[in-house]
Amino acid sequence: MHFVNAKGLLSSTNGMNLYRGCTHGCIYCDSRSVCYHIDHDFEDIEVKQNAPQLLEDALRRKRKRCMIGTGSMCDPYMHCEEKLQLTRQCLEIIHRYGFGVAIQTKSDRILRDMDLLSAIHQRAKCVVQMTLTTFDESLCRILEPAVSTTKARYQALKQFQRAGIPTVVWLSPILPFINDTPENLKRILAYCIDAGVKGIIHFGFGVTLREGDREYFYQALDRHFPGIKQKYIQRYGLSYECTSDRNTELMRILNDTCQKHDIMHRTDDVFAYLHEFPEKNEGEQLRMF
Repeated sequence: MHFVNAKGLLSSTNGMNLYRGCTHGCIYCDSRSVCYHIDHDFEDIEVKQNAPQLLEDALRRKRKRCMIGTGSMCDPYMHCEEKLQLTRQCLEIIHRYGFGVAIQTKSDRILRDMDLLSAIHQRAKCVVQMTLTTFDESLCRILEPAVSTTKARYQALKQFQRAGIPTVVWLSPILPFINDTPENLKRILAYCIDAGVKGIIHFGFGVTLREGDREYFYQALDRHFPGIKQKYIQRYGLSYECTSDRNTELMRILNDTCQKHDIMHRTDDVFAYLHEFPEKNEGEQLRMF
């Protein structure tokens, strides 16, 4: 872990990443790709130590409140967050200035900040996003080795459901030849239904691979799934998008299930929901739908 002073924090779409790199060890992580220009070891986390100051300065100058997003490139609840608490400090600032937050993670460490997330939701809007890819706990430990298992994430979603905080599940990636089965999908969807998730984000069924990410992924395949790398090479070559041969079948299951249980599943609709900030009438408390 090393510390830097960042020059800026919020993107043009009001997203922020407090860290660079990750210690969760997911074998398919796109953030390892060379195109992101991480010039240090991926597990040597770069900490933007002045992130709270940059965020407060940015929010103070904004003319209109909006949703602040985090977790798109690096998880805000990695192991180092337990000690550093940068995410919590930023949530405190978001709450103080009356903004909303859409926060994405694979870790049940997010439950530590339930008090702040609830306070933000009462005043403005909070949406918790959780990635679920693999129902089987043993397989999850291989694909996502140093992070909460799928069952623990589901249990966290249940706690947010009880707290009245809306949730969205990222159903991505689903790995060809490994977990792209109807059984895996149906069991994940059962978790989503029981946890009352508002929406599911997906990009079809498959995985994306590019330089940096691909090499790490293939090394993991050789360790844990002998022979599968050769299937990827034969089927996809150097393609960026590696779509499952079961994509049509899995899409039908997803669409039918979500329609039956009134779960948003058009990706554009879910992203619109994540960015939508509730309007406030004069003298009234901000409310969520």
